[in-house]
Amino acid sequence: MRFGELLKTASNEGKEKHVPHIELEAGSGEVMASVVVGKETPHPNTVEHHIAWIQLYGVRSSGQLVSLGSASLAPVDSGNCAHFCVKREGFSTLIALAYCNLHGVWESSLSLQT
Repeated sequence: MRFGELLKTASNEGKEKHVPHIELEAGSGEVMASVVVGKETPHPNTVEHHIAWIQLYGVRSSGQLVSLGSASLAPVDSGNCAHFCVKREGFSTLIALAYCNLHGVWESSLSLQT
């Protein structure tokens, strides 16, 4: 089995929303990439059911995958979002992963091609 086969996307959504949503805010040469889990419908944030971590990756135009950051989240006291300041130049895509302690790893991507 491959790790990618275990990743879930919007097609797997249930009543709780798990797919990480990537939003960009432009800066000078850099962007603030906010990754929010449960943008439309908030994901639960209890000890029993929560988002434990969010990771952001960039795909270079050459196809190389680069880790841009990771955020560990505490149940109850943390929100279901993370913010990353990244250099946009040279990246074709951003990929976000989020881990729900009950429902596994979820992914989404955002093309940076204009």
